[in-house]
Amino acid sequence: MRAIAACYLWALMCLLPTFSFSQYNQSAKINGKVEGPDGAALEFANVVLNAAADSSLLKVEVTGLDGFFTMEGVPEGQYWISVSYVGLPPLNTERFQLKAGQQYELPVIQMQEANIELSEVVVTAEKPLVEVRPDMMVFNVENTINASGSTAFELLRKAPGVVVDNNDNISLLGRAGVQVYVDGKPSPLSTADLAAFLKTVQSDEIEAIEVITNPSSRYDAEGNGGIINIRMKKDKRLGANANINLGYSVGKVAQYNGSVSGNYRNQRLNAFGSYSHSEGENRNFMELYRRQLGMFYDQNNQQGHEWSSHNFKAGTDFFVGEKHTVGFLATGFLSNNSGWSNSRTPFGLIELNRADTVLLAQSNDKRERDNLNFNLNYRFDNKNGVVWNIDADYGWFRNDGSAYQPNYYLDPTETIIFREKINTNETPTDIDIYTFKVDHERPLLGGQLGAGLKLAYVNTDNTFRFFDEYDGAPVLNTGRSNHFVYEENINAGYVNYNRQLGKVGVQAGLRVEQTHSLGDLASFKEGEEGENFDRKYVDFFPSGGLTYAPNEKNSFQLTYSRRINRPSYQDLNPFLNKLDELTYEQGNPFLKPEYANNIQLTHSFNYRFNTTFSFSHTKDLITRITDTAEVNASYITW
Repeated sequence: MRAIAACYLWALMCLLPTFSFSQYNQSAKINGKVEGPDGAALEFANVVLNAAADSSLLKVEVTGLDGFFTMEGVPEGQYWISVSYVGLPPLNTERFQLKAGQQYELPVIQMQEANIELSEVVVTAEKPLVEVRPDMMVFNVENTINASGSTAFELLRKAPGVVVDNNDNISLLGRAGVQVYVDGKPSPLSTADLAAFLKTVQSDEIEAIEVITNPSSRYDAEGNGGIINIRMKKDKRLGANANINLGYSVGKVAQYNGSVSGNYRNQRLNAFGSYSHSEGENRNFMELYRRQLGMFYDQNNQQGHEWSSHNFKAGTDFFVGEKHTVGFLATGFLSNNSGWSNSRTPFGLIELNRADTVLLAQSNDKRERDNLNFNLNYRFDNKNGVVWNIDADYGWFRNDGSAYQPNYYLDPTETIIFREKINTNETPTDIDIYTFKVDHERPLLGGQLGAGLKLAYVNTDNTFRFFDEYDGAPVLNTGRSNHFVYEENINAGYVNYNRQLGKVGVQAGLRVEQTHSLGDLASFKEGEEGENFDRKYVDFFPSGGLTYAPNEKNSFQLTYSRRINRPSYQDLNPFLNKLDELTYEQGNPFLKPEYANNIQLTHSFNYRFNTTFSFSHTKDLITRITDTAEVNASYITW
């Protein structure tokens, strides 16, 4: 299916400004700039205005990306300024006199290296809650009120531009198809599995959430909705450390979670591990009214879902000298789920305007999902901007599901059974994912050049067995059973460059991806031929970004990227997922990818007020449609 044009105009505003009014009719204004010992602009330096009379603190500002700061509404008087920055000794200016209405230009304040030796120096600084960069917006979680008592899934609801609906679907600036990364690695989990996984990750394990609406060429081109990268904490304290967390929430149903984590670090290695557990339940209600071939169908459906999941992580980093790190990481996610669905559908002739039959479907399903991932990594960092990262990953996924669904056709009084049909199904799925990735960075022409390559191979094996039950005995329905094998190989290379030119930040890149996908659909029905496809294509994905910070309170960001949405394994799988005998959904194994061009303009004021305008044009749009090709039944497909 092909569709053209998906256009989104999104305005996101979170307004928490603070106004201060001077009691003086004509107050003064102070402008200044802070530089480091090397003459480069210092961002996020703390600037404090003190009264000369008693050294009392009057105002506090933070320098912007260009090192500049401004203090407004200052009364006439004599003052001095103190400046502090992480890793540098504080600096105090000479006293100066301000007159009413004056705009005072301070000489450039240049910080100096420490010239004395101290046995120990402890410096504490706080990052702003939200940082605007040329290619992303960073939601700093660590050391904020959000850092404890919640989960990663709850934090996503608070991240700028992120919306999570009641069905746990994640969208970014109004666009679906968001890719979720953990420590720079994409998660191939389905929507339900991803939500269950994030609900086991505690907020105090998270350092920051990076919201990347138009990802640079360093990231996979997959996902029109952008990327959300969850950056986990790495404890750099020497010795042994441990944390225990418990969480409990009550709504219509209760949910709870708990976790334990710890690490041991010395000069040669860092060993770490964590375990978390989550249990809960959610419920949904759906109404579906259809008019089809002279018949009406008024469906009411209630669903419930219970889960119990376990998430664990264990790894070790070995420090080989000051420049080399070799690491191993193993993660796992195990989940047991059960659900129920009660569906009631009265139907009859439209012209009679009354139901002559009622379909009752009461189904129960069980699903066990297991996921194991193993990573071997190497990092070289010469501390002067030259970095090599090499990663080799293997991921294994197992999904075992079964469902029991009795369908009863009753008279309008629901006392007489006209007929009944009982179905069961089994849906085992195995997925293997292999990836190898190399990333390199180095200084070039006053900026930073990045380049890399990635090789990825995926094999997914899906079996669907559908049974009709007669006299309590299941009989395989070969017409509705099938076996679907899908293979995908993606080879990619990229180059990316970014540089700061005064108040302007520039980022540009290009990514090339070669895709080869194979699909083989085999029927269980004797004599019926299966279907298969073999696709090869090469795509180019440019990206770019500009930031402009005229002062410390205002910044502008303009970004562009070309993206691709390949059909997910679930969308390609032609299994019949039945709500009842009259309603079901089915994948389409012949879906082709969609492409999108995205442009976004963002203004940030005082780190609190963000306004975003975005435009997206999508070609060959993948969307869900309702098909009524079958008599007296409708199904949702892509």
